[in-house]
Amino acid sequence: MNFLLAPNAMKGALSASKISAIISKTLRRKYHNATIVSSPIADGGNGTLDCLMNVLGGTIYAQEVTGPIPSIKVKARYGITRESIAIIESAEAIGLQHITPSAETIAMSTTRGIGELINEVQKKGCKEIWIGLGGTATNDGGAGMISALGIDLTDENGDRLREGTISLSKLHSMMNYELGRMNNVKTIALSDVKNVLLGEQGSTYTFARQKGANDDQLPYLEAAVKNYADVVEKTIGKEFHSISGSGAAGGLGFGLMAFCNAEVVSGIDFILHTIHFDEKLASCDCVITTEGILDEQTLYGKGIAGISARAIQLNKPVHAFVGRVKGNNQDLKRQLGLTSLTQISPEELSTQEAIRDASWLLADAVYHHDFNHGDTEAEK
Repeated sequence: MNFLLAPNAMKGALSASKISAIISKTLRRKYHNATIVSSPIADGGNGTLDCLMNVLGGTIYAQEVTGPIPSIKVKARYGITRESIAIIESAEAIGLQHITPSAETIAMSTTRGIGELINEVQKKGCKEIWIGLGGTATNDGGAGMISALGIDLTDENGDRLREGTISLSKLHSMMNYELGRMNNVKTIALSDVKNVLLGEQGSTYTFARQKGANDDQLPYLEAAVKNYADVVEKTIGKEFHSISGSGAAGGLGFGLMAFCNAEVVSGIDFILHTIHFDEKLASCDCVITTEGILDEQTLYGKGIAGISARAIQLNKPVHAFVGRVKGNNQDLKRQLGLTSLTQISPEELSTQEAIRDASWLLADAVYHHDFNHGDTEAEK
């Protein structure tokens, strides 16, 4: 049997490359004559930098930048390909892994670190930048980023705002905004969601809870981001907040559209095209993919959805192994067009235990899976 391994990272537990190694080793124990092609993927979130750099080649650098809150500094990696394209993974600088999310951290969250990375790659002469938008701890609409690019955000007295999302409620005007706009650099933002900036389907009401916000806080965060969007759009004279993807990465998509002329695209589609996934798919018998958590959001731009859509066109079976399924397993399996959907961690395990045992749980699930029919021993 010819297997194509296309794992996405299980955030907080296993990288895509580690998952690929575990599955490959397990399959060789089970099928001695198997042909295995490994093609780790990403969808704009965690693992995007490594996925693209492994295929395109180039140099990976590390730069100290502002983390997801103003008081911390982090070492963020970024890449420059052989073709001088800069690749920035937002989670490297402003990812959830850098903090313990809380109501306080989301209120003061900032994307300044992304602006600092953009400044750095421009100094190195890059005229094209790809930015992965997933896995962030921020909700400031890109305000911190544009501040780092040289735009002053001021209140009604002309004083600079304090860094952080909640301060945007006091934003009155922007100074030097033309100097901060990137008109000579091509910017592509890779998103794993299609959400707009504002409203019930916007960045705050959809994602802020998982970044530490409490329910009482949501209206205040939404009002702050709305005020910011109003000032930005009035200053520039163009609307961005209702464009698909503007709400990605806590509204970083909005800031990139407005000030970097960014095109926000489906991260999984862009990456699968870049790594020539369709060519590998055509010659395999089945695909194995992974995800940390599979839920309703997976249907809208996540890695498994992108892989399954392509596999269906070629009538290739797709077997998905995930850390947790949030929702009805059979409904999600059907909606995604999967041959099988296996949750590797038992319900009784805590998240911490599942992360700790992820390597063993994955290997065990793969070993006992029937790739001819899509069942595991546990499911029979």
